[in-house]
Amino acid sequence: MQKLFHLDTEAAPYRADAAVLWCFDDRITLTVQKFLKRRGLARLDSIRVAGGAKCLASPRDESERAFLLEQLRLSRKLHGADRIILVAHSDCGAYGGLEAFGGNAKTEVEHHHAELTRAAARAREALEGIQVECLFVDFAGVWDIETPRSADAS
Repeated sequence: MQKLFHLDTEAAPYRADAAVLWCFDDRITLTVQKFLKRRGLARLDSIRVAGGAKCLASPRDESERAFLLEQLRLSRKLHGADRIILVAHSDCGAYGGLEAFGGNAKTEVEHHHAELTRAAARAREALEGIQVECLFVDFAGVWDIETPRSADAS
């Protein structure tokens, strides 16, 4: 075996500020990372799967949801994460992209709002006392789904 890269990193256990369930679409990576860092969330258990929160809200089958709930449970057990951040994003391929909503951004946002609400309910049912936050990411920023967007913010 040949060492390819050296980096000293802390091996001690850590406490996660949150477990983040989000899509593996790299277009949103930098936005989400910067947003979370700006909010003071440095230690994250990042769970990335196609569609992110979709897998809790409307999974292809129950095993998909069960797997993700177990990952969230493990984040809580192993790293003390008492907060979950669920993320959905615009033009997500797991939903068929913006095209699946007829190119209508408002329809897409409404759909993702409903999906995030359903995903949050599933997480709260499965993980008693967990704090859940839902975010929608588009190509203009990060949105709290609980706060209505103004017409000029779309």
